[in-house]
Amino acid sequence: MFDEKKRQMPIAFLLGVVIIALLVVGVVLYSRHASSAAGAKPQRLPMGPQEQAYVANIKFTDPKMSRASNFLNQEVTFIFGTVENDGPRPIRQIEVTIEFHDEFNQVVLRDTQRLLAPESDAIGPGQQRDFQLSYEHISDQWNVQYPTMKITGLDLK
Repeated sequence: MFDEKKRQMPIAFLLGVVIIALLVVGVVLYSRHASSAAGAKPQRLPMGPQEQAYVANIKFTDPKMSRASNFLNQEVTFIFGTVENDGPRPIRQIEVTIEFHDEFNQVVLRDTQRLLAPESDAIGPGQQRDFQLSYEHISDQWNVQYPTMKITGLDLK
């Protein structure tokens, strides 16, 4: 009986080691997958000759800007506007580079964002769509003027 317990002890110990090893491998694989998914930036939209030619058909109208404090008492700047598609093709997505300037017209913040939500419908010919962007951290040197916006990528149908 004592020999039987001795024999079962190494089996239980080995089983415990195998289970712990499997858990460690699972955690390592999960953390690698989670960090690569979180760090993945969306690919830049194309801006070839077709897209560059189509930019003349896109207009930004009704620009507005407002500032508010969030629940952490931080200033948040909101950029509002409307994008119009005056061309013959539907626009699935627009990527813009936004630049905030100081009083000497030097760039204090440059950011690239997409204007349309991934699940939204394309902007058809003759249609328009409102957009909103928000910024929590803008340099104190910003001249508090509406930023410049340049289309740097288009996804056309």
